[in-house]
Amino acid sequence: MQHHGATATLRLRRGAFAAAISLSLGLVATAHADDESARWQREAQAVTITRDDWGIAHVHGKTDADAVFGMAYAQAEDDFNRVETNYLNSLGRLAEAEGESALWSDLRQKLFIDPAELQRQYAGSPAWLKALMNAWADGLNEYLATHPGVHPRVIKHFEPWMALSFSEGSIGGDIERVSLKQLQAFYGRDGEKVAFADTPSSWVEPTGSNGIAIAPKLTVDGHALLWINPHTSFYFRSELQMSSDAGLDAYGAVTWGQFFIYQGFNPHIGWMHTSTTADAVDEFAETIVHKDGKLFYRYGSELRPVAVRQISVPYRRNDGSMAQRSFTVYATHHGPIVREKDGKWIAIALMNKPLQALEQSWLRTKASDYASYMKVASLQANSSNNTIFADDKGEIAYLHPQFIPKRDDRFDYTKPVDGSNPATDWQGLVALTDLPHVYDPPNGWVMNTNDWPYSAAGPYSPKRNDYPRYMDTVGENPRGVHATMLLTNRQGFTMASLITLAFDSYLPEFARQIPILVHDCDALPASDPLKQKLAGQIAMLRHWDYRWGIASMPTTLAVFWGDTLWDKMDKADNAEGLSMYDMMAEKAGPQARLQALADASDRLVKDFGSWGIPWGDVNRFQRVNGDIAPHFDDGKPSIPVPFTSSRWGSLASFGAHRWPGTKRYYGTSGNSFVAVVEFGDKVHARAITAGGESGHPDSPHFNDEAERYTTGNLRQVYFWPEELKGHVERVYHPGE
Repeated sequence: MQHHGATATLRLRRGAFAAAISLSLGLVATAHADDESARWQREAQAVTITRDDWGIAHVHGKTDADAVFGMAYAQAEDDFNRVETNYLNSLGRLAEAEGESALWSDLRQKLFIDPAELQRQYAGSPAWLKALMNAWADGLNEYLATHPGVHPRVIKHFEPWMALSFSEGSIGGDIERVSLKQLQAFYGRDGEKVAFADTPSSWVEPTGSNGIAIAPKLTVDGHALLWINPHTSFYFRSELQMSSDAGLDAYGAVTWGQFFIYQGFNPHIGWMHTSTTADAVDEFAETIVHKDGKLFYRYGSELRPVAVRQISVPYRRNDGSMAQRSFTVYATHHGPIVREKDGKWIAIALMNKPLQALEQSWLRTKASDYASYMKVASLQANSSNNTIFADDKGEIAYLHPQFIPKRDDRFDYTKPVDGSNPATDWQGLVALTDLPHVYDPPNGWVMNTNDWPYSAAGPYSPKRNDYPRYMDTVGENPRGVHATMLLTNRQGFTMASLITLAFDSYLPEFARQIPILVHDCDALPASDPLKQKLAGQIAMLRHWDYRWGIASMPTTLAVFWGDTLWDKMDKADNAEGLSMYDMMAEKAGPQARLQALADASDRLVKDFGSWGIPWGDVNRFQRVNGDIAPHFDDGKPSIPVPFTSSRWGSLASFGAHRWPGTKRYYGTSGNSFVAVVEFGDKVHARAITAGGESGHPDSPHFNDEAERYTTGNLRQVYFWPEELKGHVERVYHPGE
């Protein structure tokens, strides 16, 4: 009895102690939350957000960190869903919101992104960068604290280190080179169904952008000009200005959730990124050996152990409860194993320098001329972008990505190379001075359209034979041909004429392909049924000037024909390694080309009642809600768009196709944020954004730029206070 009483007394004491500890911890947590809240409020008072009459935020802070706090808050105001979703993607946590459908994209991300490693890098980062990351997280958390009606899907509190998971502004990024279908085939369970739908290749808009810089000697006013024309998915970036009393003053496009201007300008310089065709991502075919119950891979004369680790991927079940899948994943010194081919395990090597990438992304926004921009570039943490540069000194330049691994050019790195051969290994990075680049060429212009660097400045471009093959994997493209044609031997540029050039309606690839098609039909016997069926279509195309336009019927017919043949040739054997354009023009043959025209005509008749339909009746811009996954409805209002996919050489890009339940084409990518910048005594710019700045359908700025977007009618950018005067909608501190 006495023993049991003592035990009961001990239990009571322990319970009281536990309760006291719990209360103490609760008080500490409350105090911490109060401290955080007070800090956020102090930071908010150091920030002013001015919304102009297009809803664009002009954020000013006392310090750079204050400006970051304010711009993170402003982005969350405009579209918190996109901010959070970008970090669910970058952190490998999307399945926690969207379920098993996102399991494989999360696993792919977690092969490269380790929160513990990012936390270590954050802890060791420079004080100035740590202050920016702290302010970024504080700005987002202040938004959530002051908007209780906003319910994050997963991330209820942002941590500063998270910014390192998404430190380059490029859409997609190098990690997306890893095929989810092949990743699932390698790491999935036996017999697990591969649930990835195949999309017609004609529905996939060529990724990338256009950038053009014009030297002062070719302009009317003697000022350098810069054309900023990213081709991305719509609503992928916010447009804003961020400035501070510490000298920051940058304007342009910000990928939702990042805290630096990705493409834009400051009072002295402008920078435009275009997705590169350089090879900075490689696959290594590893020879795997099973020995004594362990895994090894051959490397030269030795056997090295395969690195093995466990990755857990949480996901949301259909009933809302949480579960997780655990994976045993593998890696060699080349990188993680992502698939299997011909009995070899394929490892992938790519840039993984989050801290340096974030430093470079921020510091370049504060550069003041070419020399200072290149000093920042020496961090060599940009793997995915070429850059077109211009400044108020009149300097213009084309820059290749700075992260280019040095390799033995005997090997073809566009395919998996033999990982057992040490000669295939990366040998450090190519020095900046050894990269293809152009600085102030005599012709007075530089450009890039996601093609090779060897036409960046006409005859003054880098010479292909001077560089390794891996500096380019694609060659020329129709947009590059078009831009070169328009820029060559031209002068007297103004902001207006550069806009006109960038919306030139010529389609050089159809100028190549259509005469071949016409010849095919002319060569048919008069009795051939196809010749009779296609007589009217061929007559229309024969006299076409290869220019797009809202009222153009040949544009509609040519696009439908091109898309039909493109999908057919995408499935054809291509052992010769031809481009798709060469496949269409050379390998397809007359019968396939003519049958594609017949099929395209039939589709137009079925959907629109005739094969002669104005392009603007088919090609439309529509924004009906703020969802990230687009939805379109032929029965709801939409706007005609005159330009086409960039696939056919249109510099202005509109990636559109049919959608479930629609007959019309609706665009989801292409021209997004577009700007022209003039570097005079004071920088001036015009710009346009697809749809509008806000992601909220009830906002007047949800779709207020749509018509201007479709006509290339760029609005004035209010960069300077005197330009903003009279165009102010609201001035406030975050949280008000």
